[in-house]
Amino acid sequence: MWSVLLMGLGGLLAGGGISFIQQKKPRWLVIAFFVLAAMSLLAAFLLTFNAK
Repeated sequence: MWSVLLMGLGGLLAGGGISFIQQKKPRWLVIAFFVLAAMSLLAAFLLTFNAK
């Protein structure tokens, strides 16, 4: 269940990063959104494959 929520969060964060690129927002904000999206997707991956 948590994996699905984390994957959804990662998708929203990645979409926000893409949106900020199109809006010409500061580069640090775009990078922060992509880093958070990657961390969320990594957490979902680890929860999925480390479940017992």
